[in-house]
Amino acid sequence: MRTLVTGASRGIGAAIAHALAHDGHRVAVHFRTDPAKARHTAESLPGEGHTTVQGDLGANQAEQVVNETVDKLGGLDILVNNAGIYFHHPIATTSFEEWQQAWRRTIELNLFGPADLTWHAVRHMIAGGRIINIGSRGAYRGEPDAPAYGAAKAGLHAMTQSLAQSLAPQGIAVAGVAPGFVRTEMVTDLLAGAEGDAIRAQSPFNRVAEPEEVAAAVAWLATENATWASGTIIDVNGASHLR
Repeated sequence: MRTLVTGASRGIGAAIAHALAHDGHRVAVHFRTDPAKARHTAESLPGEGHTTVQGDLGANQAEQVVNETVDKLGGLDILVNNAGIYFHHPIATTSFEEWQQAWRRTIELNLFGPADLTWHAVRHMIAGGRIINIGSRGAYRGEPDAPAYGAAKAGLHAMTQSLAQSLAPQGIAVAGVAPGFVRTEMVTDLLAGAEGDAIRAQSPFNRVAEPEEVAAAVAWLATENATWASGTIIDVNGASHLR
């Protein structure tokens, strides 16, 4: 399978790229600003034929990213919409200008980006194609300090379900994964600080997820056996939020 994973140079995206490469996929590792990190990730993947692609998905570069992927991999079978951003912007303490900026940038990258990528990607897919969207438990439980993030992820989940219905006649399955808190290099200091215990206590397992646990759900959704899960949003949050 020829697979594009966005935001794949580190964290959850890199773990997804590794899991899919382990299953035999040729992976395009998307990045926005750090080509060295993306190359390192691509070179560390098992198997052969992996590559990197660059583009700012919040700046209308989705077509460029898809076309570069198709050129380098010779086609596109699976798109994993993982790239995203999180802005801390509680309404009580954020200026109106900052509020507007947070909403616009978050929606542009976390919702419009996946929507645009999907539009371009499906034009290269045949029956058996997959769109897998990385959402969030925040779409269900709320994100009081980052409302734009929660809203964008809720929109992404709704888009997943809508496209699962509209793309099924083409043999393309669409599904999503909704993680809770995940241990990545970006949150190492937070987990080690005063808030760490409270964050871990959100789950009855008293820990946060590892990126590989999210990647395992994505890897299953990418298989042929997961076709009938189209339209599903899989919660991967350690029972920290139940619905």
